[in-house]
Order: sequence, then structure tokens, then C-alpha cells
Amino acid sequence: MKKVVCIGEMLIDFVSTDIGTNLVEAEQFLKKPGGAPANVAACVAKLGGISYFAGAVGNDPFGTSLINELIDFNVNIEYVHKVTTPTTLAFISLAQNGERDFVFNRGADAEFTLPHNQTSLLLENSILHLGSATALLGSHLFESYLTAAKYAHDNKHFICFDPNYREDLWNDNLDVFIQRSMQLIEMANFVKVSEEELALLTEEQDLAKGCDYLHTKGVNYITVTIGSRGCFLSTPTEKSIIPAYEITPVDTTGAGDSFIGAVLYQLSQANLSELTYAELAGYVQLGNKVSGVVCEYLGPMTGLTDFASIQKLDKALKAA
Repeated sequence: MKKVVCIGEMLIDFVSTDIGTNLVEAEQFLKKPGGAPANVAACVAKLGGISYFAGAVGNDPFGTSLINELIDFNVNIEYVHKVTTPTTLAFISLAQNGERDFVFNRGADAEFTLPHNQTSLLLENSILHLGSATALLGSHLFESYLTAAKYAHDNKHFICFDPNYREDLWNDNLDVFIQRSMQLIEMANFVKVSEEELALLTEEQDLAKGCDYLHTKGVNYITVTIGSRGCFLSTPTEKSIIPAYEITPVDTTGAGDSFIGAVLYQLSQANLSELTYAELAGYVQLGNKVSGVVCEYLGPMTGLTDFASIQKLDKALKAA
């Protein structure tokens, strides 16, 4: 089994419990652990895989609580740094259908630096996942992304990239987001995007055409999450929609992270040089189920479950 290395931000999500209000009107909030790469690492570990999280948190109570969460999930924290900058925060309001509105207060995550002399040890026998919502903004974290991606690419490690676009973070800098995303896409084996991200990156509204454009950049496998419809899975030779698990969503925060975490957990046990489309479709199907369960809870890590529980759910769904 390969380890899954997730580099990026871990932060505190302050999730409004005033469902159906925006952040201007919201008054009540719950404190939850979050941050896309940390969510993925927690999902992989909860399912029974080996995961490492590499990133920076503040030397403050929030940072301590986040590290404790990773320990509880059995995520390796050897490459988690505590820095003097306060822990990054996100404030989230929820619509009635579970969709979200974000405001970020960026802090410690930007300070993470991956020393060149530690890169080979961290990435030994690994799948590298780069899925930060903040890394592409720049800073030491983006430099660490490029360091890790270049090393992994040069040494033929499997790289997964999720651009994790957040409109609030980019405003008028969309060209920078696209340029930096494409830098990493050109080194990636596997890219996970939303419909919106695919259109932004390729200027194509058609899913198949958008994926074909990314395949010309060297990407072997692409998943496009399409909400309640499920996931569009694309390789250079085959494409299909893998249906979603039907749920009543409470909070969709972390849905994509748990999806990709479940897929990476399965890939960490696979023969990546002989991966078939049918195998990958099966991995995506399980990813849809894990993601569906997570959406039934408040907070991106609250609904994470182990592999045995997901298998039981799978059997129950097939018997229904």
C-alpha cells in the first residue's frame, strides 16, 4: 500500500447553524476542523489507508486542536509545522440545500515550507495529492507545491491535483488561477475538478470536450463532480457518468474532498501501471457513496467513516 501525501492548508471552519441565511445575517456558528488537503488525509486514514498531512498551523489553541484532530484520525503529522502566524479560518453559511458561501481569513497555511532535503523522504512510495484552496494564491506554500510536484513528476510518482477554486479568493485574478493550475495539471496523472472549474480552465461547457483538452496536457484520468448527478469520469479513450448516492444534504463542505480521499485510498492499493477503466469506475462509485455520507453531517470531517461501514452501506443499497 502506498501512502497518500496531502500538502496544503488545515484550518478552522466556522459553520453557521442558521441554515438558509448568508454570512451577513448569520449569528450562530459551530467550530469544525477543515481545509481541503487535511480533509482528504483524514478520509484516507479513516478508510484504513496511510496518509500524511504536510502544512502549517498557528501556534495557538486553534492550531493545537487541528493537530489533535489529525492524530485522532491516525494521520501522520511529522510534517505539520507550528508557526507564529495565527491559524487560517474560514466562515461558512449554508443554504437550505446544503450549498455554501465562504469567507477566508488566511493565516498560517501560507507559511508552510517544504525543505528540498526532506522532499524525497516525504514522497517515498507515495501518491501526492495537491488540492489546496489557498496554495495557488502564492507564498511559501505555492513554492512548496512546485517543489513537491516537480520532484514527484521527475521521479514518476502518481500525482493528483484538485484546483479547488474559490471565487472569494480570486476576485479579479482569474488569469493567475488558470496559469498556476495549468502548471500543476501538466505534471498530474489524475485531475479532479468541478463543472465550474472545468469550464474556467478549458473555456468549454461540454464535459467531454473540456476533458479532452486536459488530456492533451498529459492527464490520464479526470473526474468532474457534477453535484447530485454524480461524477463524469474521463480517460483518453472512455467516458461515462457514475451516478451519485441519493441523499438529503445538510452541508456539502468537504464533499469533493471525501470523494477524492476515497478514490485515492483505493488507488493507494492498486497497480497504477495496469489500471483499467472498469476499476477506476468502481473507485469513483465508492467515492460517490463516501461523499454522500459526509454531506449528511455538519462539517467536512464529521461524517467520515471506515471502509467496513461503507461496504455495509453498499450492500444495503444493492439489496434495496
